[in-house]
Amino acid sequence: MTDTARGAAALDTQGITDFVETVWEGEIVPELERYIPIPCKSPFFDGDWAEHGYIDQAVDQIEAWCRAREIDGLRVEVVRLEGRTPVIFMEIPGTEPAAEGDTVLLYGHLDKQPEMTGWRDDLGPWIAKREGDKLYGRGGADDGYSAYASLTAIQAVRNFGGTHARCVVLIEACEESGSYDLPHYIDALTDRIGQPSLVVCLDSGCGNYDQLWSTTSLRGMVGGTLTVEILHEGVHSGDASGIVPSSFRIARRLLSRLEAEDTGEILLEAANAQIPEARRAQARLAADALGEQVHGKFPWVDGAQPMGGDLAERVLNRTWRPALSITGAGGLPEVAMSGNVLRPSTTLVLSLRLPPTVSAATIKGALEDLLKREAPYGAEVSLALDKAADGWNAPPLADWLETATDGASRAHFGKPAVYMGEGGSIPFMGMLGEKFPEAQFLITGVLGPASNAHGPNEFLHIPTGKRITGCVASVLADHAVRPRDI
Repeated sequence: MTDTARGAAALDTQGITDFVETVWEGEIVPELERYIPIPCKSPFFDGDWAEHGYIDQAVDQIEAWCRAREIDGLRVEVVRLEGRTPVIFMEIPGTEPAAEGDTVLLYGHLDKQPEMTGWRDDLGPWIAKREGDKLYGRGGADDGYSAYASLTAIQAVRNFGGTHARCVVLIEACEESGSYDLPHYIDALTDRIGQPSLVVCLDSGCGNYDQLWSTTSLRGMVGGTLTVEILHEGVHSGDASGIVPSSFRIARRLLSRLEAEDTGEILLEAANAQIPEARRAQARLAADALGEQVHGKFPWVDGAQPMGGDLAERVLNRTWRPALSITGAGGLPEVAMSGNVLRPSTTLVLSLRLPPTVSAATIKGALEDLLKREAPYGAEVSLALDKAADGWNAPPLADWLETATDGASRAHFGKPAVYMGEGGSIPFMGMLGEKFPEAQFLITGVLGPASNAHGPNEFLHIPTGKRITGCVASVLADHAVRPRDI
């Protein structure tokens, strides 16, 4: 029997399943029902977060639960750097002295996206409501469950026959703002973090709720506001139209430099990247596993059609190709308040998703040049790019982790694991990839079909949370006995 087989085989899988079920139903779900009503919006969406105290309230709740865990040697600390959001930092010694030189880093966050509109009448962002397998409300899935699941997985390994290396759990409060506080904590805690050989992140997605999905890449992003001003004040549209160009039309012309409006293709050459063949192969396998759910998971209006070619190409569109979204607008009055006025300016909020291997800093400069040069009609054009995050492409998967991940999925889901990139960003992964180039990564999560993180009616699929907790326990046990010579 191989070392990796001994790790997973030593575990009492049924014992772990029963234990996880008990902890989730008796403790984690009730904790999340208390956490969801806390409007602990990320600093980007709540500039007065420190005065409002909601982030501290969430930190206090999670810290208290974690301190109460019966895990020998567990140390829980809230670390605060002046002027920055806090982090919860936990250390758990390895189960054997020989494992102390090795470290697993488990990551999650507790800050949330803002309310957004469109919630069902009986739901709301700050209302925790369980309906069967789903727990609705902002932040439960993205990803308030992560601290609870991490410690439960560690406790399960210890209680049911496994061993694990030293573990460090890091829960931040700035992820939804691009994790701009996190590098300062990584620097301050470098000695205490150590050199992780495995990173487990519970902030990602899953293509379905039927098996373990491991994220192999993340797109980066550049975002900010584009403002076009043509007048100092609004004027009568009947008097001015035909002479004064619409600021909206000027903005549309500028965006046509960036995006082909008939296909959505990003025309900025620097924002495109070659897709590795290994990722193309993973996309084909993911498309086979998902079928029409590749696009069917989204809440289309009747008759709407997806972009792109076949199913594998649509997976790549979402995970490896750049794409532009307009996520907000200014200078546009509400419909009921609109009059026959040619508006002086238009502001659009841009969100440009980037391939995993494209530098966000490089694209910021390229966008400045593309959108601001030679403004049509001599309009005043400003571009404030206040959001930027590099993507991440996982290193080659070690044999032991591929075996462990697949074994965990089969043990707790009854199906093999699937590997796929994700279209969103987790800035922490890029930071860790640079700082710990030898580390292996298990990036997964509960954000599956219709879970709608960041949008209305966000929910956590509770059975998937339980199964992922069991999978993390299994991988931790396999990590502890993996071959060390590769």
